[in-house]
Amino acid sequence: MMFVMIVAMGLIVFFNRYVFLEPRLPVRLNRGAREFLEFAVPGMLTAICGPIIFMADHRLNMSLGNPYLLAGMCAVGLMFWTRSVLITVLLSMALFYLFRWLL
Repeated sequence: MMFVMIVAMGLIVFFNRYVFLEPRLPVRLNRGAREFLEFAVPGMLTAICGPIIFMADHRLNMSLGNPYLLAGMCAVGLMFWTRSVLITVLLSMALFYLFRWLL
């Protein structure tokens, strides 16, 4: 049963992507839908990263002893400073492990 569920979900995701990425299919989104979908990625990343950063040990932790919070703040600063995703990811990961080791 689990295998069937995994295959079915994989097919749903594949065809969902295929419909919008295949240029020969006549499916086009209107301008309002495209503008609405621009907020999907930041919203998803916030929903994933927010609890990891702020809810360390299953309780709100906003102290400067929280390595997740420090590394997150450094990642935001690095992104504004470097404008490079690769450099930001690599440096913020290194800073996270440094903060985790020091704290």
